[in-house]
Amino acid sequence: MKNTMKILAIAIVVLGFSTSMFAQVTASATGTATIVTPIAIASTVNMNFGNVAVSTSAGTVILAPAGTRTSTGGITLPATGGTITAASFNITGEGSYTYSITLPSSAYTITRTGFSETMTINTFTSSPSGTGALSSGAQTLTVGGTLNVGGSQVAGAYTNATGFDVTVNYN
Repeated sequence: MKNTMKILAIAIVVLGFSTSMFAQVTASATGTATIVTPIAIASTVNMNFGNVAVSTSAGTVILAPAGTRTSTGGITLPATGGTITAASFNITGEGSYTYSITLPSSAYTITRTGFSETMTINTFTSSPSGTGALSSGAQTLTVGGTLNVGGSQVAGAYTNATGFDVTVNYN
């Protein structure tokens, strides 16, 4: 009986070790990545408010992303409007992706060519607004804004060679 107990004890110990040895299992997974076309933005048309007439009262010229404009205050828009264009950008990237649009949050200053008089552009708007979609991998983004004109603003061409920044990023 002692031998039977010894054999039984040895069998239990062996079974205990063999069960724990077979309890461990392994599985494998693979790693993958997809490189997408980087989003890109290129300026194609600069913003131009056209010809503006001013009185002694300050006012604004509001240029919509569609290229139309309206005025407030002491500003009139002559029949000979000159070149009127919203800024335009080509956005390219991965087809059917969406992207966010970040417009300037602060005023952009333009200065009379060769002199020190200034005006500011602010309240930028875009079409599409906030988010765009790259159907077929491309979309045109247009940007308008509000030109703030002082009363009796000095006549001349106003510009800023630095430009203003528009940022796009995949959602």
